[in-house]
Amino acid sequence: MTQEITTFFREYLKTESLFSDKKILQSNYIPEAIQHRDEQIQTIAKILAPALRTERPSNLFIYGKTGTGKTVTVRNTILQMTEVAKEQGVPIRACYLNCKLKRVADTEYRLIAELARMFGKALPATGLPTDEVYSTFFRALDERPQIVILVLDEIDQLVKKVGDEIIYNLTRVNADLKQAQVCIIGISNDLIFSNTLDPRVKSSLSEEELIFPPYNASQLQQILENRSRLAFRDGTIGEGVIAKCAAYAAREHGDARRALELLRVAGEVAERETSLTVNIEHIDSAEEKIERDRIVDVIETQPKQFHATLHAVLLLSHKRTNVFTGDVYEVYKKVCTASGQRPLTQRRISDIIAEMDMLGIINAKVISKGRFGRMREITLGLPESLQERVRAIVVAALGLEDGVSLSDAVAQEKLEAFEPSVTPPTQDNE
Repeated sequence: MTQEITTFFREYLKTESLFSDKKILQSNYIPEAIQHRDEQIQTIAKILAPALRTERPSNLFIYGKTGTGKTVTVRNTILQMTEVAKEQGVPIRACYLNCKLKRVADTEYRLIAELARMFGKALPATGLPTDEVYSTFFRALDERPQIVILVLDEIDQLVKKVGDEIIYNLTRVNADLKQAQVCIIGISNDLIFSNTLDPRVKSSLSEEELIFPPYNASQLQQILENRSRLAFRDGTIGEGVIAKCAAYAAREHGDARRALELLRVAGEVAERETSLTVNIEHIDSAEEKIERDRIVDVIETQPKQFHATLHAVLLLSHKRTNVFTGDVYEVYKKVCTASGQRPLTQRRISDIIAEMDMLGIINAKVISKGRFGRMREITLGLPESLQERVRAIVVAALGLEDGVSLSDAVAQEKLEAFEPSVTPPTQDNE
């Protein structure tokens, strides 16, 4: 087998790739020209332009759905401005931080420590008082006259983790600085995120606001055509491939990032099949693969109450054809006891079940059961190939002992321990 793998790798190197530059299709690529975002680029440029005169620009809050070009537009505009600043000797410093990254922005301490490190101040990952970390960061900022543009991407994720006090502290930092000035650009996928902020924070952060609308199918097709010419070798994209990619992404709320990912994965699938071109069937295979990965990513990032509810659904679905909300709640309470959590109310679990339905993890159909009232009948929306993997993720997140598959005899005993004590369907308190 070792020799076969070695031979495979040698043969692989002899074949010519369908790609000429794959990174052009990756999410962190910043193109030289941004298509269909001229209005937004002009607005951002006008807001930030005072920095070139060493004046602090207004704070800017940008929001729009995933894949609408927010991050790439901001980074491209700032890159062009800092190049002009360098030519003119204007002291402008731009710092970008993705607040969704774990171990960087999951606590107030870590985020400020990471910002301090960007300015050359090494701080331990833990151990110092938060006030001292802030002081170190502020001193680093104020070492010389400069305009600092701080971009906090997915700022809504930061607020969910640590609260909005950190945003207030950052927006008020200029009052404590003598030489430097800070402008904050917040980027969010949540269209109503600013409504959840404390009024003080909202007024400080949202001095200027900008909305990015979704791309339509025609715009997505033009973006894909432009990127594909740079990313693939000539003649490797089959007829109808770009149009189908754009149609898939337009269906998903105009997500250009998803469209580019779909095209990249389709190219990878075609290469694995040793195809000389990327064809429509490769787009279908890529769509299925990405959807599987998306479901896993969504489940991994959910809170423990979501995991406990999903675990209850998985346990019941394995043993029953008909699963109702009331049954799920009975098993959910036992899962909470086993995992050391405090159970939520049945109404709240009903909301979580509705969220799972929206995400496509389950299918919940409202039916009437006569004197038992109206309730939701639940079936799993997960492919069978994913169920074991999802169950392992949920079990690990809840800290439950496992290590067996659903088909094992030992697993059957574990499932019975979680069976609801009431077998008739119970009313769904929606």
